[in-house]
Amino acid sequence: MSFTTQVKEEVLNLDLADKNELAAIIKMSGSLGLTNHGLTLSLNIENAKIARHIYALIDQVYQMAPEIKYHQRTNLKKNRVYTVFLDNKVVEILSDLQLSDSFFGLETGIEEKIMSEDEAGRSYLRGAFLATGSIRDPESGKYQLEIFSVYLDHADDLARLMQKFMLDAKVIEHKNGAITYLQKAEDIMDFLLVIGSIETAQIFEKIKVLREERNDINRANNAETANIAKTINASMKTINNIVKIKDRIGLESLPVELQQIAQIRIANPDFSIQQIADSLDKPLTKSGVNHRLRKINKIANEL
Repeated sequence: MSFTTQVKEEVLNLDLADKNELAAIIKMSGSLGLTNHGLTLSLNIENAKIARHIYALIDQVYQMAPEIKYHQRTNLKKNRVYTVFLDNKVVEILSDLQLSDSFFGLETGIEEKIMSEDEAGRSYLRGAFLATGSIRDPESGKYQLEIFSVYLDHADDLARLMQKFMLDAKVIEHKNGAITYLQKAEDIMDFLLVIGSIETAQIFEKIKVLREERNDINRANNAETANIAKTINASMKTINNIVKIKDRIGLESLPVELQQIAQIRIANPDFSIQQIADSLDKPLTKSGVNHRLRKINKIANEL
């Protein structure tokens, strides 16, 4: 099950019958038809549970039982598409939801009452996400929530509505419409809380924290590996210089304090600076060991 489906299923289980949620779903998924008996309203949905939810919403809000049809797509995905169909009192329902103008392209944004009232805004965002929303799986590490709108005005209003809830929403024009989106993990989690999807918000946060912990461990391992490689490279350089000194002038030509350092280094190429310091007859700091190794390298470079 995709993360988007998880979110939508939790929202569907909230059992909230709200006109503003229904208004968003109809506005974003509905299409009008005309018969001899008047206007018809069709809502095409690929998710059977959402189709049943729309049926229940219309039944609860308007005490009407729409018809549910379905057909199989002919493309390779072969998804079953469900249609919630109404051929009775369509004009009255659109008027009550203040959607008449939007279907005829006269008013493509979001009604001001929804924009100004928090609970109405939450319900509308819930319906909008159910209709055309999606969230990239947080396991991917690339966070993105999108809601598609046919009209740019509507996408802009969705962004303004999200911004009311302190979400950093943005809009991009897309083919055949526009997309309102969130890209920050914190914004996506807050959006889920706004629409009532508490459990999936917690799941999202848990996945995010685990990914960050894994990334921290990987960075630490990479840093440790880099330090080991750096130590080995420095060790090999010093060993080569010690061999050079031994071949040309002999280690006995070095001061006594350098001879012991040279002998320990060449005998233990994998020793860290601290291990060399601990192996000396007279204890020495890491800084002191480094100072003597630099002296050995300088003598070799001058030969």
